[in-house]
Amino acid sequence: MDRRGRVSRALPLLGVLIAAVLGSQWLEPERLAPAPRPVASAAPAAADRVLGQAFSQGRSGEQVRGAGVVVTLLPDDREGSRHQRFILRLQSGQTLLVAHNIDLAPRIPALAAGDTVAFNGVYEWNRQGGVIHWTHHDPAGRHEPGWLQHEGRFYR
Repeated sequence: MDRRGRVSRALPLLGVLIAAVLGSQWLEPERLAPAPRPVASAAPAAADRVLGQAFSQGRSGEQVRGAGVVVTLLPDDREGSRHQRFILRLQSGQTLLVAHNIDLAPRIPALAAGDTVAFNGVYEWNRQGGVIHWTHHDPAGRHEPGWLQHEGRFYR
């Protein structure tokens, strides 16, 4: 068989492979964006220091990463944009309210007290320890995308 014959026989197979790859990404849109890197095991202490400094200095509006343990599940905030809300305790003991916009990103199903959640979002100061928000993509593309990670899955 000449070269032209081999190429013409391979084209349908190549088309099927391309369709399979594109179809799987279309069916699973969370795979279209590259997965954020998980928080490294040494990172919590550094993240806790950054968050502790932001809290003690009353700073807001900083993009931060970290992880904590869920200590309290709160009812969803349903006024305006809907938010899944829960409180995390960092290794340092500082607590953070997480306000995760579930109009822009999937909610974390079956979240329970004692679960570990990693986050990338914006810190806003308050007297109770602070709030983490912007834990989702920015539909306008003007803000660094945030995310939550629970049991190996990203919610963004």
